Amino acid sequence: MKKIFCVTTLVAASLGLSASASAADGQVNFEGQLITEACQVVNNMSNPAEVPLGQVAASAFTKKGDTASPQKFILSLRNCPPSVSAAQVSFDGNAVTGDNSALALTQVANMATGVAVQISDTSAVLPLRTPSAAYPLTAIAVNDLAFVARYVATSDTVTPGPANAVATFGITYN
Repeated sequence: MKKIFCVTTLVAASLGLSASASAADGQVNFEGQLITEACQVVNNMSNPAEVPLGQVAASAFTKKGDTASPQKFILSLRNCPPSVSAAQVSFDGNAVTGDNSALALTQVANMATGVAVQISDTSAVLPLRTPSAAYPLTAIAVNDLAFVARYVATSDTVTPGPANAVATFGITYN
């Protein structure tokens, strides 16, 4: 009988402690807006879009941070509603360990090492899950949103092999 009483007392005491640990310390307000419609994403590229970075000699990278093979790519938007004046694009994917500004390579046999893929917008390197600069939109035109993808060395030693990466993108309208 004593053991049951002790267990019941412990459970009641721990429930009381956890209730006091979950007290509200502040508030977060989430704000946004749902719009009637969005722009239509159209690309002259395949679906999924493919950006060829070409063949690059591993010796082109002599130290961490070196870049090579920049390739411009365009995301095109059309039929934008008049209520939408700008768009920002965020890319997402598997980041290089400890560096969210570069996409890790897709894991395959004999793949390249010491290199990743970096995306830039019109102003600078675009970290993953970070909105790009705002691109102004026109309702009656095709709106081209220009980006650049390139290889970036993630270490002082780069080895050759397949060097592919995958990203998804999302568009936020203003």
